[in-house]
Amino acid sequence: MKFKITRNFGLKAAALIFSVFFWLIVININDPKDDATYASIPVEFVNEEVVRNMGKVYDMVGDPQSVRVTVSGKRSVLSQIRSSNIVATADLSQMEVNTYLVPITAEVRGLEGETVTTQVTPPNLQIKIEDMKSNTYPISASTTNVVPRDGFVVGEASVNPEKITIRGTESKINNIHRVVARVISSSESTGLSEDATLEAELIIFDGNDNAMDQSQLTNNLGERGLSVNVQILREKNVPLHLKSVSGEPADGFVYTGCTLEPSTVKICGTKEALDSVSSIEIPESAVNIQGRQGREEVVVDILPFLPEGISLSKDVSNNVVVTVIIEQEGTKTIPLPVGAIQIKNLKDGLKLDFESDMDIELQFTGREEALEILDIRYAASMDLKNYKTAGTYDVAVTIETPSGVKLTKNPTVKIILTEKDGG
Repeated sequence: MKFKITRNFGLKAAALIFSVFFWLIVININDPKDDATYASIPVEFVNEEVVRNMGKVYDMVGDPQSVRVTVSGKRSVLSQIRSSNIVATADLSQMEVNTYLVPITAEVRGLEGETVTTQVTPPNLQIKIEDMKSNTYPISASTTNVVPRDGFVVGEASVNPEKITIRGTESKINNIHRVVARVISSSESTGLSEDATLEAELIIFDGNDNAMDQSQLTNNLGERGLSVNVQILREKNVPLHLKSVSGEPADGFVYTGCTLEPSTVKICGTKEALDSVSSIEIPESAVNIQGRQGREEVVVDILPFLPEGISLSKDVSNNVVVTVIIEQEGTKTIPLPVGAIQIKNLKDGLKLDFESDMDIELQFTGREEALEILDIRYAASMDLKNYKTAGTYDVAVTIETPSGVKLTKNPTVKIILTEKDGG
Protein backbone atom coordinates (compact mmCIF):
# COMPACT_ATOMS: atom_id res chain seq x y z
CA MET A 1 0.00 0.00 0.00
CA LYS A 2 2.79 2.40 0.91
CA PHE A 3 4.44 1.59 -2.39
CA LYS A 4 1.31 2.62 -4.32
CA ILE A 5 1.11 6.01 -2.57
CA THR A 6 4.76 6.89 -2.99
CA ARG A 7 5.05 5.61 -6.54
CA ASN A 8 5.61 8.58 -8.92
CA PHE A 9 5.27 10.98 -5.95
CA GLY A 10 7.05 13.84 -7.74
CA LEU A 11 4.74 13.61 -10.72
CA LYS A 12 1.69 13.59 -8.48
CA ALA A 13 2.90 16.63 -6.53
CA ALA A 14 3.58 18.54 -9.73
CA ALA A 15 0.08 17.74 -10.96
CA LEU A 16 -1.42 19.04 -7.72
CA ILE A 17 0.53 22.30 -7.90
CA PHE A 18 -0.44 22.77 -11.54
CA SER A 19 -4.10 22.17 -10.69
CA VAL A 20 -4.06 24.82 -7.95
CA PHE A 21 -2.26 27.27 -10.25
CA PHE A 22 -4.74 26.61 -13.06
CA TRP A 23 -7.65 27.08 -10.64
CA LEU A 24 -6.29 30.49 -9.58
CA ILE A 25 -5.97 31.53 -13.22
CA VAL A 26 -9.56 30.54 -13.90
CA ILE A 27 -10.80 32.38 -10.82
CA ASN A 28 -8.97 35.59 -11.80
CA ILE A 29 -10.27 35.40 -15.34
CA ASN A 30 -13.88 34.99 -14.20
CA ASP A 31 -13.65 37.44 -11.24
CA PRO A 32 -10.75 39.84 -11.92
CA LYS A 33 -9.60 42.62 -9.59
CA ASP A 34 -10.89 46.10 -10.34
CA ASP A 35 -11.19 49.62 -8.90
CA ALA A 36 -14.29 51.67 -8.06
CA THR A 37 -14.31 55.31 -6.99
CA TYR A 38 -16.93 56.84 -4.70
CA ALA A 39 -17.22 60.63 -4.47
CA SER A 40 -18.51 62.94 -1.72
CA ILE A 41 -17.85 60.57 1.15
CA PRO A 42 -18.32 62.56 4.39
CA VAL A 43 -15.44 62.60 6.85
CA GLU A 44 -16.04 61.69 10.47
CA PHE A 45 -13.74 63.21 13.07
CA VAL A 46 -12.61 61.03 15.96
CA ASN A 47 -10.58 61.70 19.10
CA GLU A 48 -11.77 65.32 19.15
CA GLU A 49 -10.84 65.49 22.84
CA VAL A 50 -7.22 65.90 21.72
CA VAL A 51 -8.05 69.47 20.67
CA ARG A 52 -10.49 70.14 23.51
CA ASN A 53 -7.85 69.14 26.08
CA MET A 54 -5.73 71.95 24.67
CA GLY A 55 -8.51 74.39 25.57
CA LYS A 56 -9.07 75.00 21.87
CA VAL A 57 -11.54 74.20 19.11
CA TYR A 58 -10.92 73.24 15.50
CA ASP A 59 -12.50 74.17 12.20
CA MET A 60 -12.15 73.08 8.62
CA VAL A 61 -10.06 75.07 6.16
CA GLY A 62 -11.47 75.32 2.65
CA ASP A 63 -14.14 73.06 1.18
CA PRO A 64 -16.65 71.04 3.24
CA GLN A 65 -15.30 67.83 4.76
CA SER A 66 -15.92 65.21 2.08
CA VAL A 67 -13.45 63.11 0.10
CA ARG A 68 -13.18 60.68 -2.80
CA VAL A 69 -12.44 57.03 -1.96
CA THR A 70 -11.12 54.48 -4.45
CA VAL A 71 -11.75 50.84 -3.48
CA SER A 72 -9.73 47.98 -5.01
CA GLY A 73 -10.90 44.37 -4.91
CA LYS A 74 -12.61 41.62 -6.81
CA ARG A 75 -15.27 42.75 -9.22
CA SER A 76 -17.90 40.58 -7.54
CA VAL A 77 -17.12 42.28 -4.22
CA LEU A 78 -17.10 45.80 -5.64
CA SER A 79 -20.58 45.23 -7.07
CA GLN A 80 -21.88 44.89 -3.50
CA ILE A 81 -20.41 48.19 -2.26
CA ARG A 82 -22.44 51.38 -1.97
CA SER A 83 -21.35 54.81 -0.78
CA SER A 84 -23.16 54.16 2.48
CA ASN A 85 -20.78 51.23 3.16
CA ILE A 86 -17.74 53.50 3.14
CA VAL A 87 -16.63 55.34 6.27
CA ALA A 88 -13.88 57.98 6.04
CA THR A 89 -12.28 58.96 9.31
CA ALA A 90 -10.02 61.84 10.31
CA ASP A 91 -8.23 60.94 13.52
CA LEU A 92 -7.23 64.10 15.40
CA SER A 93 -4.84 62.07 17.55
CA GLN A 94 -2.74 61.61 14.37
CA MET A 95 -2.71 65.35 13.57
CA GLU A 96 0.63 66.82 12.53
CA VAL A 97 1.13 69.46 15.23
CA ASN A 98 3.13 71.88 13.08
CA THR A 99 0.91 71.96 10.01
CA TYR A 100 -2.43 70.83 11.49
CA LEU A 101 -2.81 68.26 8.72
CA VAL A 102 -5.00 65.31 9.73
CA PRO A 103 -4.61 62.00 7.84
CA ILE A 104 -7.79 60.40 6.50
CA THR A 105 -8.39 56.68 6.37
CA ALA A 106 -11.30 54.79 4.87
CA GLU A 107 -12.82 51.38 5.46
CA VAL A 108 -15.63 49.44 3.82
CA ARG A 109 -18.15 48.05 6.26
CA GLY A 110 -20.63 45.24 5.74
CA LEU A 111 -18.33 42.86 3.79
CA GLU A 112 -18.07 39.55 5.61
CA GLY A 113 -14.82 37.68 4.89
CA GLU A 114 -13.91 39.82 1.87
CA THR A 115 -10.71 41.80 1.46
CA VAL A 116 -10.45 45.20 -0.23
CA THR A 117 -8.00 48.08 -0.12
CA THR A 118 -8.86 51.79 -0.10
CA GLN A 119 -7.19 55.00 -1.22
CA VAL A 120 -8.45 58.43 -0.08
CA THR A 121 -8.19 61.63 -2.11
CA PRO A 122 -7.12 63.98 -0.66
CA PRO A 123 -5.25 61.91 1.89
CA ASN A 124 -5.26 64.72 4.49
CA LEU A 125 -7.56 67.46 5.71
CA GLN A 126 -6.36 70.87 6.76
CA ILE A 127 -7.80 72.24 9.98
CA LYS A 128 -7.15 75.33 12.02
CA ILE A 129 -6.95 75.53 15.79
CA GLU A 130 -8.45 78.55 17.51
CA ASP A 131 -9.64 79.72 20.89
CA MET A 132 -13.20 78.76 21.71
CA LYS A 133 -15.79 81.53 21.92
CA SER A 134 -19.50 81.61 22.70
CA ASN A 135 -22.13 84.27 22.26
CA THR A 136 -25.88 84.63 22.80
CA TYR A 137 -28.13 85.83 19.96
CA PRO A 138 -31.82 86.70 19.63
CA ILE A 139 -33.70 84.44 17.22
CA SER A 140 -36.02 85.95 14.63
CA ALA A 141 -38.81 84.01 12.91
CA SER A 142 -39.10 83.27 9.20
CA THR A 143 -42.59 82.25 8.04
CA THR A 144 -41.91 82.09 4.29
CA ASN A 145 -42.89 78.40 4.29
CA VAL A 146 -46.23 79.03 5.99
CA VAL A 147 -49.11 78.87 3.50
CA PRO A 148 -52.46 80.01 4.93
CA ARG A 149 -55.79 78.99 3.48
CA ASP A 150 -57.42 81.40 1.00
CA GLY A 151 -58.86 84.40 2.84
CA PHE A 152 -56.30 84.13 5.63
CA VAL A 153 -52.87 85.69 6.16
CA VAL A 154 -49.90 85.21 8.48
CA GLY A 155 -49.85 87.64 11.40
CA GLU A 156 -47.23 87.93 14.11
CA ALA A 157 -44.75 85.15 14.82
CA SER A 158 -42.64 84.37 17.87
CA VAL A 159 -39.83 81.86 18.45
CA ASN A 160 -39.41 79.36 21.27
CA PRO A 161 -36.81 79.80 22.69
CA GLU A 162 -36.25 83.48 21.98
CA LYS A 163 -32.44 83.32 22.37
CA ILE A 164 -29.66 80.85 21.62
CA THR A 165 -26.06 80.44 22.79
CA ILE A 166 -23.68 79.36 20.03
CA ARG A 167 -20.13 78.07 20.56
CA GLY A 168 -17.33 77.67 18.05
CA THR A 169 -14.08 79.10 16.81
CA GLU A 170 -13.54 82.75 17.54
CA SER A 171 -13.45 83.66 13.85
CA LYS A 172 -16.78 81.93 13.14
CA ILE A 173 -18.53 83.39 16.16
CA ASN A 174 -17.32 86.88 15.21
CA ASN A 175 -18.76 86.38 11.71
CA ILE A 176 -22.31 85.60 12.86
CA HIS A 177 -24.65 88.42 11.87
CA ARG A 178 -28.13 87.08 12.64
CA VAL A 179 -29.91 83.88 13.67
CA VAL A 180 -33.24 82.76 12.19
CA ALA A 181 -35.78 80.05 13.01
CA ARG A 182 -37.29 79.12 9.64
CA VAL A 183 -40.55 77.19 9.66
CA ILE A 184 -40.05 73.83 7.97
CA SER A 185 -42.25 73.34 4.90
CA SER A 186 -44.66 70.49 5.60
CA SER A 187 -48.32 69.52 5.56
CA GLU A 188 -48.63 71.11 9.02
CA SER A 189 -47.53 74.50 7.63
CA THR A 190 -49.89 74.46 4.63
CA GLY A 191 -53.56 75.44 4.47
CA LEU A 192 -53.66 77.03 7.92
CA SER A 193 -56.80 78.80 9.14
CA GLU A 194 -55.94 79.12 12.83
CA ASP A 195 -52.94 79.81 15.04
CA ALA A 196 -50.32 77.05 15.13
CA THR A 197 -46.98 76.07 16.67
CA LEU A 198 -44.70 74.74 13.94
CA GLU A 199 -41.33 73.00 13.87
CA ALA A 200 -38.47 75.19 12.66
CA GLU A 201 -34.86 74.81 11.54
CA LEU A 202 -31.92 76.92 12.67
CA ILE A 203 -30.31 79.13 10.01
CA ILE A 204 -27.21 81.20 10.88
CA PHE A 205 -26.24 84.07 8.58
CA ASP A 206 -22.83 85.70 8.25
CA GLY A 207 -22.01 89.36 7.63
CA ASN A 208 -22.73 88.92 3.91
CA ASP A 209 -26.14 87.42 4.72
CA ASN A 210 -25.06 83.96 3.52
CA ALA A 211 -26.11 80.84 5.42
CA MET A 212 -23.17 79.49 7.44
CA ASP A 213 -21.97 75.88 7.74
CA GLN A 214 -22.92 74.75 11.27
CA SER A 215 -20.95 71.50 11.38
CA GLN A 216 -18.30 72.96 13.68
CA LEU A 217 -20.70 75.05 15.76
CA THR A 218 -22.60 73.87 18.83
CA ASN A 219 -25.57 75.39 20.64
CA ASN A 220 -27.71 74.95 23.72
CA LEU A 221 -30.96 73.93 22.01
CA GLY A 222 -30.64 70.27 22.93
CA GLU A 223 -33.37 67.83 21.96
CA ARG A 224 -36.18 70.39 22.28
CA GLY A 225 -35.11 72.13 19.06
CA LEU A 226 -36.87 75.20 17.69
CA SER A 227 -40.54 76.05 17.19
CA VAL A 228 -42.37 79.09 15.85
CA ASN A 229 -45.74 80.27 17.14
CA VAL A 230 -47.63 81.60 14.10
CA GLN A 231 -50.71 83.83 14.27
CA ILE A 232 -53.22 83.32 11.45
CA LEU A 233 -55.51 86.26 10.66
CA ARG A 234 -58.53 86.69 8.40
CA GLU A 235 -58.61 89.09 5.43
CA LYS A 236 -61.33 91.46 4.26
CA ASN A 237 -61.79 94.16 1.61
CA VAL A 238 -63.33 97.41 2.86
CA PRO A 239 -63.98 100.78 1.18
CA LEU A 240 -62.08 103.97 1.98
CA HIS A 241 -64.15 107.04 2.88
CA LEU A 242 -63.20 110.74 2.98
CA LYS A 243 -66.29 112.69 3.94
CA SER A 244 -64.80 116.16 3.72
CA VAL A 245 -61.59 118.19 3.65
CA SER A 246 -60.18 121.00 5.78
CA GLY A 247 -59.30 124.56 4.78
CA GLU A 248 -60.74 126.92 2.16
CA PRO A 249 -59.70 127.08 -1.53
CA ALA A 250 -58.41 130.24 -3.23
CA ASP A 251 -60.80 133.12 -3.86
CA GLY A 252 -63.11 132.49 -6.80
CA PHE A 253 -62.78 128.70 -6.50
CA VAL A 254 -64.92 126.06 -4.88
CA TYR A 255 -64.25 122.52 -3.66
CA THR A 256 -66.52 120.16 -5.59
CA GLY A 257 -65.35 116.73 -4.47
CA CYS A 258 -62.55 114.18 -4.53
CA THR A 259 -61.68 110.69 -5.65
CA LEU A 260 -59.54 108.06 -3.91
CA GLU A 261 -57.13 105.60 -5.54
CA PRO A 262 -57.43 102.89 -4.47
CA SER A 263 -60.99 103.21 -3.27
CA THR A 264 -60.86 99.93 -1.34
CA VAL A 265 -58.16 98.30 0.75
CA LYS A 266 -57.52 94.76 2.02
CA ILE A 267 -57.12 94.54 5.78
CA CYS A 268 -56.49 91.66 8.18
CA GLY A 269 -57.22 90.87 11.81
CA THR A 270 -59.06 88.47 14.05
CA LYS A 271 -62.64 87.59 13.16
CA GLU A 272 -63.92 89.72 16.04
CA ALA A 273 -61.87 92.74 14.94
CA LEU A 274 -62.88 92.45 11.27
CA ASP A 275 -66.58 92.09 12.10
CA SER A 276 -66.51 95.54 13.69
CA VAL A 277 -65.02 97.25 10.59
CA SER A 278 -67.11 98.14 7.53
CA SER A 279 -64.89 100.92 6.14
CA ILE A 280 -61.74 102.91 6.80
CA GLU A 281 -62.63 106.53 7.56
CA ILE A 282 -60.09 109.20 6.59
CA PRO A 283 -60.56 112.35 8.70
CA GLU A 284 -60.94 115.74 6.99
CA SER A 285 -57.74 116.94 8.68
CA ALA A 286 -55.78 114.52 6.45
CA VAL A 287 -56.42 116.70 3.36
CA ASN A 288 -56.02 120.48 3.62
CA ILE A 289 -57.05 122.57 0.60
CA GLN A 290 -56.27 125.99 2.06
CA GLY A 291 -55.55 128.44 -0.79
CA ARG A 292 -55.52 125.74 -3.46
CA GLN A 293 -57.08 125.87 -6.90
CA GLY A 294 -57.60 123.42 -9.73
CA ARG A 295 -57.11 119.70 -9.61
CA GLU A 296 -54.46 118.42 -7.16
CA GLU A 297 -53.29 115.08 -5.83
CA VAL A 298 -52.56 114.54 -2.14
CA VAL A 299 -50.87 111.36 -0.82
CA VAL A 300 -52.36 110.23 2.49
CA ASP A 301 -50.89 107.62 4.82
CA ILE A 302 -53.83 105.59 6.14
CA LEU A 303 -51.94 103.61 8.79
CA PRO A 304 -52.85 106.07 11.58
CA PHE A 305 -56.54 105.62 10.74
CA LEU A 306 -56.70 101.83 11.05
CA PRO A 307 -58.83 100.67 14.01
CA GLU A 308 -57.16 98.87 16.88
CA GLY A 309 -56.39 95.25 16.06
CA ILE A 310 -56.50 95.88 12.30
CA SER A 311 -53.52 95.79 9.92
CA LEU A 312 -53.04 96.10 6.20
CA SER A 313 -52.61 92.78 4.42
CA LYS A 314 -49.26 91.78 3.00
CA ASP A 315 -48.04 93.83 0.01
CA VAL A 316 -50.84 96.40 0.46
CA SER A 317 -49.56 99.97 0.28
CA ASN A 318 -50.40 102.30 3.14
CA ASN A 319 -50.51 105.31 0.79
CA VAL A 320 -53.73 106.49 -0.86
CA VAL A 321 -53.84 109.13 -3.59
CA VAL A 322 -56.64 111.64 -2.96
CA THR A 323 -57.47 113.70 -6.06
CA VAL A 324 -58.99 116.96 -4.90
CA ILE A 325 -61.25 118.79 -7.39
CA ILE A 326 -61.28 122.58 -6.91
CA GLU A 327 -63.02 124.57 -9.64
CA GLN A 328 -63.85 128.11 -10.55
CA GLU A 329 -67.32 129.16 -9.62
CA GLY A 330 -69.72 128.33 -12.41
CA THR A 331 -68.21 124.94 -13.18
CA LYS A 332 -68.69 121.57 -11.59
CA THR A 333 -67.00 118.22 -12.09
CA ILE A 334 -68.90 115.08 -11.17
CA PRO A 335 -67.44 111.56 -11.21
CA LEU A 336 -69.68 109.13 -13.07
CA PRO A 337 -69.36 105.42 -12.19
CA VAL A 338 -69.37 103.36 -15.39
CA GLY A 339 -71.90 101.09 -13.75
CA ALA A 340 -74.40 103.98 -13.78
CA ILE A 341 -74.41 104.15 -17.60
CA GLN A 342 -77.64 102.79 -19.07
CA ILE A 343 -76.96 100.30 -21.89
CA LYS A 344 -79.28 100.44 -24.89
CA ASN A 345 -79.64 98.05 -27.84
CA LEU A 346 -77.07 95.45 -26.73
CA LYS A 347 -77.30 92.63 -29.27
CA ASP A 348 -78.56 89.29 -28.00
CA GLY A 349 -75.74 86.81 -27.50
CA LEU A 350 -73.17 89.49 -26.60
CA LYS A 351 -71.87 90.34 -23.16
CA LEU A 352 -70.49 93.78 -22.25
CA ASP A 353 -67.58 94.60 -19.92
CA PHE A 354 -65.92 97.91 -19.30
CA GLU A 355 -62.16 97.92 -19.84
CA SER A 356 -61.73 100.06 -16.69
CA ASP A 357 -63.86 100.41 -13.58
CA MET A 358 -62.56 103.93 -12.93
CA ASP A 359 -65.10 106.75 -12.79
CA ILE A 360 -65.53 109.09 -15.74
CA GLU A 361 -65.04 112.71 -14.74
CA LEU A 362 -67.66 115.00 -16.28
CA GLN A 363 -67.28 118.78 -16.18
CA PHE A 364 -70.35 120.98 -16.39
CA THR A 365 -70.73 124.73 -16.71
CA GLY A 366 -73.77 126.85 -16.04
CA ARG A 367 -75.64 128.75 -13.45
CA GLU A 368 -74.53 128.21 -9.86
CA GLU A 369 -78.07 127.40 -8.76
CA ALA A 370 -78.45 124.76 -11.47
CA LEU A 371 -75.04 123.25 -10.76
CA GLU A 372 -75.80 122.97 -7.07
CA ILE A 373 -78.81 120.73 -7.70
CA LEU A 374 -77.36 118.89 -10.71
CA ASP A 375 -78.03 115.15 -10.47
CA ILE A 376 -76.71 112.82 -13.21
CA ARG A 377 -77.38 109.49 -11.57
CA TYR A 378 -79.84 108.52 -14.33
CA ALA A 379 -78.63 110.89 -17.06
CA ALA A 380 -75.95 108.75 -18.75
CA SER A 381 -76.67 106.24 -21.53
CA MET A 382 -74.87 104.35 -24.29
CA ASP A 383 -76.47 103.17 -27.57
CA LEU A 384 -74.93 99.97 -29.01
CA LYS A 385 -77.17 99.49 -32.05
CA ASN A 386 -74.18 99.83 -34.41
CA TYR A 387 -72.01 97.29 -32.53
CA LYS A 388 -72.98 93.85 -33.76
CA THR A 389 -69.85 91.75 -33.23
CA ALA A 390 -67.46 90.93 -30.42
CA GLY A 391 -64.51 93.29 -30.02
CA THR A 392 -63.15 96.32 -28.18
CA TYR A 393 -64.70 99.70 -28.96
CA ASP A 394 -64.62 103.35 -27.89
CA VAL A 395 -68.27 104.34 -27.50
CA ALA A 396 -69.72 107.80 -26.91
CA VAL A 397 -71.68 108.32 -23.71
CA THR A 398 -74.75 110.53 -23.91
CA ILE A 399 -75.42 112.80 -20.91
CA GLU A 400 -78.79 114.43 -20.57
CA THR A 401 -78.39 117.87 -18.97
CA PRO A 402 -81.06 120.13 -17.52
CA SER A 403 -81.73 123.62 -18.70
CA GLY A 404 -78.97 126.04 -17.80
CA VAL A 405 -76.24 123.37 -17.62
CA LYS A 406 -73.84 122.37 -20.39
CA LEU A 407 -71.38 119.48 -20.61
CA THR A 408 -67.97 120.85 -21.64
CA LYS A 409 -66.86 117.65 -23.40
CA ASN A 410 -68.77 114.59 -24.53
CA PRO A 411 -67.14 111.56 -22.90
CA THR A 412 -66.30 108.19 -24.45
CA VAL A 413 -65.67 104.90 -22.72
CA LYS A 414 -63.85 101.77 -23.89
CA ILE A 415 -65.96 98.63 -23.80
CA ILE A 416 -65.30 94.95 -24.53
CA LEU A 417 -68.00 92.89 -26.23
CA THR A 418 -67.68 89.10 -26.03
CA GLU A 419 -69.96 86.27 -27.02
CA LYS A 420 -71.90 84.65 -24.26
CA ASP A 421 -71.26 80.98 -23.55
CA GLY A 422 -73.19 78.99 -26.10
CA GLY A 423 -73.70 82.11 -28.23
